[in-house]
Amino acid sequence: MADINRTSSYHSGGVLTIDRCALRANYNLLAKKSYPSKTAAVVKADAYGLGIETVVPALYAEGCRHFFVAHISEALVVRKHAADADVYVLNGLLPDTIEVYFNHQLSPVLGSHEELSDWQQATKSKGQIPGAALHFDTGMNRLGFDFQDASALAALIYSNKIGFPVSLVMSHFVESEIKHSAVTQKQVERFAEIRPLFDKIPASLCNSSGIFQCADSHYDLVRSGYALYGGHPLWSTTDNPMQPVIRLEAPIVQTRWIKTGESVGYGGFWHAKKPSRLAILSIGYADGYPRGAQGTDEMAGGRVLIGGSLCPIIGRISMDLVIVDASDAPEHAVKRGAMAVIIGNELGIDAVGDNASTIGYDILVSLGRRYARRIID
Repeated sequence: MADINRTSSYHSGGVLTIDRCALRANYNLLAKKSYPSKTAAVVKADAYGLGIETVVPALYAEGCRHFFVAHISEALVVRKHAADADVYVLNGLLPDTIEVYFNHQLSPVLGSHEELSDWQQATKSKGQIPGAALHFDTGMNRLGFDFQDASALAALIYSNKIGFPVSLVMSHFVESEIKHSAVTQKQVERFAEIRPLFDKIPASLCNSSGIFQCADSHYDLVRSGYALYGGHPLWSTTDNPMQPVIRLEAPIVQTRWIKTGESVGYGGFWHAKKPSRLAILSIGYADGYPRGAQGTDEMAGGRVLIGGSLCPIIGRISMDLVIVDASDAPEHAVKRGAMAVIIGNELGIDAVGDNASTIGYDILVSLGRRYARRIID
């Protein structure tokens, strides 16, 4: 019988393997580390590229009952797979969207007085009102109420004048992945200052990195994201405590030899310094592989694994193809139809991001839908 990876890749250009066993293990590690706080899952950007429909049922089965998304469209997909979970929409309350929140019992994350006013007006004539979160800005200067507004908002809540149930108060870290960050410490202090004003309402501050770096600030709910999907939660030289969740492979569609001095790819930015054996892979920026991984004469780019050997990417990344120098790979592995590992083994998502002058987050959320997706349970 033909190998499922090869057969699928020949139809689709590549195979993305998603290991839900590793996903569940990562969730349980984060939940154990943050206990007795509850552990939410951030599943925005289609669950960081892995698919909400793939990720949410697995985490729900592990007991996750709090999910965070960026947009209403994502929240509606989550709701299909988690009927009784709390689903928070992070990207503000936009005009003409309020009915959807009520119809599907979604929770807005409110971060401005305009949003607050709109939600107050809408809830006056409603029966079952979903709980809303209040987001306070403690240093990001992006979304959220000024943390100095906390006293006035708390007074509205406890005088029963706010008009709707508040289910969460929260803030968001700027750089919690950096150890001993003064910015993070300042945010911790600001949130600790306003927390007593909302002592009867659950609080949430920590993201994936905060779970590891800020154990004294877990509060009632932590919001795990990048680490769930195998990303390293800390900017350090320590081993990644998370299990890899994805593996990406693409087939070689052609091999060729070029002479010393010949160029490859669009623009001819890479020239062979010796006779070189090339492998052309069926993957490109249309599949979400970053153009920053290109290799030129002046700068090394990304790498892939062929037959266990690291092979440098050379030339520009094309829409559908990548060229690699496979001169040092085992001869038996450099042939049409053989699979190259794009993400996997020592090429984790953080390493692939580094080699493309970006971050692992970017690699994850850019994973295209052209791959054949193989789910391991």
